[in-house]
Amino acid sequence: MRLVPVGPTPDSAGMQALFHAHATLLFASAAALIGILSSLAASRFGVPILLVFLGVGMLAGDSGPGGVAFSDYGLTYLIGSAAIAIILFDGGLRTRAGTIRSVLGPAGVLASVGVLLTAGITGAVAKLLLGLPWTPALLIGAIVASTDAAVVFFLLRTGGLQLKRRVGATLEVESGTNDPFAVLLTVVLVEIAAGGPGTDAAHVVMAVVREASLGVFIGGLGGFGLVFVLNRLSLPAGLHPAFVVTAALVVFALAQIIGASGFLAAYVAGLIVGNRPVRAYASIASFHDTATWLCQIALFTLLGLLVSPKLILPVLAPALALAVVLIIVARPLAVFLCLAPFRFSRREMTFISWVGLRGGVSIFLATIPTLAGMPGAEIYFNVAFVVVVVSLIVQGWTIGYAGRRLGVALRDPAPEVQRIEIDLPGQLDAELVGYPLLEQSPAARHRALPAWVKPVLVVRDGKILEPAEAGALQTRDYGYFLAPTSRLARLDRFFAVDGMAPAPEAMAEFPFDGSLSIGAIADLYGLDIGSDERAMTVAELFAQRLDDAPQENDRIDLGAASLIAHDVVHEKVRLAGLILEATEEDEDLPTPKPWWEQALAKLRLAIRGWRVRKHTAPP
Repeated sequence: MRLVPVGPTPDSAGMQALFHAHATLLFASAAALIGILSSLAASRFGVPILLVFLGVGMLAGDSGPGGVAFSDYGLTYLIGSAAIAIILFDGGLRTRAGTIRSVLGPAGVLASVGVLLTAGITGAVAKLLLGLPWTPALLIGAIVASTDAAVVFFLLRTGGLQLKRRVGATLEVESGTNDPFAVLLTVVLVEIAAGGPGTDAAHVVMAVVREASLGVFIGGLGGFGLVFVLNRLSLPAGLHPAFVVTAALVVFALAQIIGASGFLAAYVAGLIVGNRPVRAYASIASFHDTATWLCQIALFTLLGLLVSPKLILPVLAPALALAVVLIIVARPLAVFLCLAPFRFSRREMTFISWVGLRGGVSIFLATIPTLAGMPGAEIYFNVAFVVVVVSLIVQGWTIGYAGRRLGVALRDPAPEVQRIEIDLPGQLDAELVGYPLLEQSPAARHRALPAWVKPVLVVRDGKILEPAEAGALQTRDYGYFLAPTSRLARLDRFFAVDGMAPAPEAMAEFPFDGSLSIGAIADLYGLDIGSDERAMTVAELFAQRLDDAPQENDRIDLGAASLIAHDVVHEKVRLAGLILEATEEDEDLPTPKPWWEQALAKLRLAIRGWRVRKHTAPP
């Protein structure tokens, strides 16, 4: 029997379309694999990982060996919007509400006035270097004016860089909230260039207020609604993270459709979800780590595909000069003018200036003039591309060195520790977590668990033991504990290796009362302390440096020494120990004064502390 096909037979054009579809799928998946694998080499050799993704896209493009012809700015805008929305949601998810409250003033000014100042200065230089009229020149300034939240969050987290609390919080909040202002400024300038109506100063101010307020409102509604649904509905296992990512995109798209700032709405929604008790939070946060990675890969690979080196060459020299002006002049001037009223030190403002990295957002904004059909729109994309590459190479490669050199990067007081989390049905305030008991961790030194931790079981030498049967924890044990969700970060520090085990080369530990002045201690041991911290007490310094309330065994840097919290009462350090460590990295370790000078100085400090406590004690 012979089978006769029913309907029209596939022609060569249809088969060719199927082939192109499969080839596109192969390319996209292969590019993702290459980006993920190349990130390992980038981490090993210190190359900014985002540059690797950009390079993969360029190599695959029509000017590279891949030969893929790609010029779909509309698709790039769509994917870029979704990627940045997810990354901003993740940034809000990991930002504590207390952090926002503490730096709302300086971060808000920097995200609004700072963007305008940066755009104005950069635009004026662009007019001079590129010979453009004022509106196109200012449009270039607006495109590269905002710091990229994706890059800032990414580098701070993957680089393991622990910053002073106020500096880190300001950078996180600024980078998460300045994108909406840059987007709005870019759109307004495109309207002006196209001769659109309503482009006067009053219109711009009203548009900023409307989009920002609506964005916060929509983000708030979406965030609280998402928390309500997560805690009320019993979704199948594994769907909670996918539900949250999809909801973040719904919040973003809804805000954009009604004329609000979708990026700000996504950030606010993430902020609310991250600061409320939520079912399956552990799996949601873990999934978002992967999602942000994939978003970075997709965004920078697509942007690399759009790049054409032959179009960049004519504007390469002025674009490089513009990048230098942006890094050395425009960003620092805006930062110093905006933060001067908030009593930031010169070193802190210098570091915040240096960490104003440009990334995918700037190149993403550069696609808007092309989508709007502006003549000569390729100049915006090419200039933005050069600026971003220079920023990633120069600033991204030196962010760690700059932090240490300026004294705002600290050795992490909460080192990473391997943790296993198990969600408990119906329990929003407690989680089951597991930790290995490692040497040189506070848990190994003290053995006694905090009072709010409940042991569940212990794995020892391949055997599962009940807490009563296991007794005191031993090195190489793996324990599972029930603990409040709000205190897991503190439990991480308890089981993390902090490197504070006594060593032969370490000097003695000197105890100090929490009410004593940091400046007096620094003078006693010749420590280099910033002027903004000298007037603080030991207790105040711990509170200012740490993201959470201080706990016993918390550690902070004090110049070439370390302060360790020993006695903490009502979340306030009452007693701390100072350790001067002699390491290979600290060749210029200060030499302590003779013992008799130390004794006299300690006596003076003790008397001063007694007087402070006497005058401040309640009647």
